[in-house]
Amino acid sequence: MRSLTKQLLRNIISYMNRDSRLSSVLHALLHMAEHEAPMTSEALAQCLGTNPVVVRRTMGLLREAGLVTSDRGHAGGWRIAIDLKTITLRQLHEALGVPTIFAVGSRNENPQCLVEQSVNATLDSAFAEAEALLLLRFHNITLAELAADFTRRKAARLLARN
Repeated sequence: MRSLTKQLLRNIISYMNRDSRLSSVLHALLHMAEHEAPMTSEALAQCLGTNPVVVRRTMGLLREAGLVTSDRGHAGGWRIAIDLKTITLRQLHEALGVPTIFAVGSRNENPQCLVEQSVNATLDSAFAEAEALLLLRFHNITLAELAADFTRRKAARLLARN
């Protein structure tokens, strides 16, 4: 089997549509967990390197799922609504509208060619199995676990600086 060169890997990555909303939401929620007060869309956007409108749109999906709340006004902003131990990556994935897990797919969805039908059936089965495993793993990872990992890394960095 041929290994991927840096150039080939860059080509693959550049042509795949990546949905980074789950990663961004996790990033935002961990920042929110560190703050006592609500965080504004502007503050979260600065943490994420994005636009506040993108934050409001994405956080609105989490609000609809009951995972965050928002307050208007001078002291307003976004807050985590439930215990970090009860929020799983799967819940967050679902709150985002169940984005496609894999950017890889069939060349032709309705092929007449029997070879392509065989290829599609094999790939579809493999992708379904892989997605089921990933979603099961997402179900078993809580936001509290990510927060604990962040806390460990932060402490290690502080220790290394001293």
